[in-house]
Amino acid sequence: MTKDTAIKLFNDRKIRTHWDDDQEKWYFSIVDVVGVLSESVDPQAYWRKLKQRLKVEGNETVTNCHGLKMPAPDGKMRLTDVADTEQLFRLIQSVPSPKAEPFKLWLARVGRERIDEVEDPEIGIDRLMETYLRKGYTKEWINQRLKSIEIRKELTDEWENRGIKKGGEFAILTDEITNAWSGFTTKQYKEYKSLRKENLRDHMTNLELVLNMLAEASTTEISKGKEPKTFLENKAVAREGGNVARAARIKLESTTGKKVVSKLNAKKLNSKELKGEE
Repeated sequence: MTKDTAIKLFNDRKIRTHWDDDQEKWYFSIVDVVGVLSESVDPQAYWRKLKQRLKVEGNETVTNCHGLKMPAPDGKMRLTDVADTEQLFRLIQSVPSPKAEPFKLWLARVGRERIDEVEDPEIGIDRLMETYLRKGYTKEWINQRLKSIEIRKELTDEWENRGIKKGGEFAILTDEITNAWSGFTTKQYKEYKSLRKENLRDHMTNLELVLNMLAEASTTEISKGKEPKTFLENKAVAREGGNVARAARIKLESTTGKKVVSKLNAKKLNSKELKGEE
C-alpha cells in the first residue's frame, strides 16, 4: 500500500484513508469511521440508515460526500463513501459514542502529521522506522527496508514516465520482476511464506530484500537505457531486470549451499532470522 492510499489505526481499529495531493487533504472511509464509533456489527447498514436520515434532514455534509475506490476485505478495489477531515468532524456529531472526542483528537493528529511530512519528509521516515521497531524488526533490516522503498519509488516513477498505469499494469510488471529473480510469482511467493494480504516486502529477510532491490534497480536502469514504448516492451525490460538478480541469487546459493528465498515471515522471525540467518 502507498502513502496516497493507506491504513491508519485508531485504537488498533483500521481506517482506510487516501491522500489527495492536488487538494492536500486526507479522505477517510466513512463506513470505517462509523464502525469504530458505533461499534455496530454491521457498519455498512448503520451508515446506510444514518446517511438516509441525514439526507432527509437536509444535511449538506452528506450531500457533499463522494466515493473513492479503496481496498475491500476481499482485496478488490471497491467504491466507498469518503469524507475529508472537516466533513468527518461534522458527521461525528451524528453518531452517539464515547469515542467521539478521542477520535476527533486522533483525526486532527493524522491531518497534522501528513502536513508535517510534506514539509519535512524525514519526519515520515522517522515515523516509519518507529513503526517497524515496535513490530520487533532490527535496525539493520529496517535500513534495508527503507532503502527498498526508495528504489521502488524510482522504479514506479520510471514506469509512469513510460506511460504505465498504476494498479493492474504496475502489478503485472512487479510480478514479472519477482518471478524472474525468485522463481515465484508474487502470489506464489506470499503463499510460500504463509501470507495473505500482507505486504510481501515486510516479510522478506535481508537477503531477499537485497536481491529484490537489485532486481528493481536493474529494471529502472535498463528501462532508462532502452526507453521501452509499449507495455510488452516494458514487460520484457522487467524480466531482464529480474534476471540480473536471478543470476546473483543462483551464484550465491551455489557458493553458500543455502536457499535465499525463505519460508520465514515476520510473524515467525526473531532478531537473528530478520538478518537472514536461519
